[in-house]
Amino acid sequence: MFELRRLRLLHELSLRGTLAAVAEALSYSPSTVSQQLTQLEKEAGVPLFAADGRGVRLTDHGELLAAHAARALQLDEQARGELDALRPQSAPVRIAVMQSAAQSLVPPALALLAAREPDLAVYVSQVPPEEGLFELSTRRYDLVVAEQYPGHTREQRPGLTRVSLGRDPIRLAVPRGGRRSHLEQLADRAWVMEPVGTAARQWATQQCRAAGFEPDVRFEIADLTAHVGLIADGVAVGMLPELVRMPTPGAVELHDLPGAPSREIFVAMREFSTRPAILAVRDALRDAFSRRHA
Repeated sequence: MFELRRLRLLHELSLRGTLAAVAEALSYSPSTVSQQLTQLEKEAGVPLFAADGRGVRLTDHGELLAAHAARALQLDEQARGELDALRPQSAPVRIAVMQSAAQSLVPPALALLAAREPDLAVYVSQVPPEEGLFELSTRRYDLVVAEQYPGHTREQRPGLTRVSLGRDPIRLAVPRGGRRSHLEQLADRAWVMEPVGTAARQWATQQCRAAGFEPDVRFEIADLTAHVGLIADGVAVGMLPELVRMPTPGAVELHDLPGAPSREIFVAMREFSTRPAILAVRDALRDAFSRRHA
């Protein structure tokens, strides 16, 4: 009989690629991970790993057992969810959210939950969508609030499902009192954008190129409230989604972009996440978003 804890280590290795990454993610020592996987290999009776430089890779047997491990973990989660439904007090729910959702969506959702599920504990981590969706697959989080921009769909990860919350308009943001309100008029301005590699950066850059210029990105910052500050102080222009909280109302001018684009906000969860507490948090996020855009 395979031990579920060891199967999880194999599953993590199939996702993260190295023993060191598995150890760091699960707060184990690398030697502990190695020992447990060696024991799993003995239980399997076939080689699961092969040397690959300084690391290891999964053999065909390893890949096969990793796929079974993923299904075993799904069944474990489903069983725990059904048992949780019979308990008077639910286990905590852990969610990962991007910054704009942490600022504008999570507080009203938690207020709804306080009325609906007063005994439910929710732990919130602010992480980039790319990281959150990966860690959802590893079971670090139960729910992830993420986005996808027009023409830039997120990878569909096996075993995950999504519920769309709605559309979040994106607008051109310029200093108050400026006389330029169209994208093509800002080719000579300094820009603030999110870091290279993010969906937001890719999309914003494409908008500028479609308007006929390459943006002069002098400020590469993940914190969107910092974007607001730079724009309000007149040192940059940018593009901001509606969910971004404005520290001072009217600090910047917002103008429609060509085609009135919007990003889709969605909640992702694992397919077999049947715990009522997880579903309650998902529904509260959906209702909070609907009320904000009503």
